[in-house]
Amino acid sequence: MSDTPPTDSSGKPALYDPSDRRIRSFVTRAGRVSTGQIKALEAFGPQFCLPYAPQILDVDQVFGRHAPTVLEIGFGMGDTTATIAAAMPDTNFIGVEVHTPGVGSLLKLIGEQGLQNLRLLQHDAFEVVTHMIAPNSLAGVHIFFPDPWHKARHKKRRLIQAPFVQLLASRIAPNGYLHCATDWQDYAEQMLEVLGAEPTLENTAEGYAPRPEYRPVTKFEKRGLRLGHSVWDLVFKKR
Repeated sequence: MSDTPPTDSSGKPALYDPSDRRIRSFVTRAGRVSTGQIKALEAFGPQFCLPYAPQILDVDQVFGRHAPTVLEIGFGMGDTTATIAAAMPDTNFIGVEVHTPGVGSLLKLIGEQGLQNLRLLQHDAFEVVTHMIAPNSLAGVHIFFPDPWHKARHKKRRLIQAPFVQLLASRIAPNGYLHCATDWQDYAEQMLEVLGAEPTLENTAEGYAPRPEYRPVTKFEKRGLRLGHSVWDLVFKKR
């Protein structure tokens, strides 16, 4: 795939602001950054945060080794990311998040747990995937609980749409995987439809997948499950 932005059925750029060509799947919020997060940004940011640059990232050089690499988009406060990275030390993880408190929070966890297999990018995920990730290079992609944009007029802002899935699939190596999770049923249904329509991906389950053991249940998820809410996991494999 080229770096030309995907288009919709009318030939117009899909989900872009023409001035910056970004997918409008998030809103930058002015969240409070705690003292601990600020200290973590200062202490660990220079080592573990990668600058955005419109060129292919040399992953082996960044991590100082050759290993399977998993990209996580929208890691929130980073608890799940840190847990998975700690359990899989032989895998490289690159986390992308736009919100400073989340980046600071995950850097704090990196410092506390001594994690060496994590690098962070604070930038728009579409631009990172388009310009920094080489085709057929990722062992996996994680997108856990992306913003559901639950209002009908906002659903066009959802991240999991055909152009972005096509782009992600082009960056995943054969036999690699794309794992999405959501607690919004209509978003789960949309994910299933969009992922199922991507010809380079195949579902690993009949519909929704059981939660893989590597994805921990978050405290918010546990609370939702106690209240009778559901969570849907989707795991698709690159052909």
